[in-house]
Amino acid sequence: MTAASPFSDQTGMLRALLLARTDGREPGRVAVVGNAPLATSADRAERIDSSDLVVRMTTFAVDDDVPAVGRRTDVVVLHRGLVAGPATFAGYRGRLYLLAEPGRDHWEPETVPPWWPRDLELVPIGNREFTDRLRALLGYGRRSPSWPTTGTLAVHLAHRLFPHARILLTGTSLLDRDPRDAAPLAHHWGPAMTLTPEHRPAREGALLTSWRDDGWLEVAP
Repeated sequence: MTAASPFSDQTGMLRALLLARTDGREPGRVAVVGNAPLATSADRAERIDSSDLVVRMTTFAVDDDVPAVGRRTDVVVLHRGLVAGPATFAGYRGRLYLLAEPGRDHWEPETVPPWWPRDLELVPIGNREFTDRLRALLGYGRRSPSWPTTGTLAVHLAHRLFPHARILLTGTSLLDRDPRDAAPLAHHWGPAMTLTPEHRPAREGALLTSWRDDGWLEVAP
């Protein structure tokens, strides 16, 4: 009798798609690069680019002449409401695009924006398998119209798919953020953006801190 797979169909499919970008090798380090401003750092850029997988999200740019956030992009996590950065769809045929759609359980439409590349191949991130589990970790009720930011979802996704990998997170504004602070979040590229009401940055910051304390998440300044 064949042993049952420890992964669901959705998890197994996403694992296979990401492993195709590592030549089938289990990644030892996955870099998740957020969009918060980062100072120049050749060391940080090298650590990102030398990771086994590099995941970026929504509005982003990559390094040109000055090293800060690296150049590689293997996986992009996006949502329908994104403001595209100069690298969001650059070279899209050579990347894996994952579509986060937690709002589909509430009011988010099914259609994607018409200005996205017409031949962009999108793989949805299942709400039941990933987003709802993360919502539970954040303490959201089943009917609450609250869900995680794309960055925290990307960290959760990487750890669920590759639980033995070390996740390198950089470019986040959620750690050590005053819960009373409602100021827009500055971005590495483009204007600052205000978090929409469905997000709870203080809860996400606390969860990210607990993951860092658990040892599998490394937060690089």
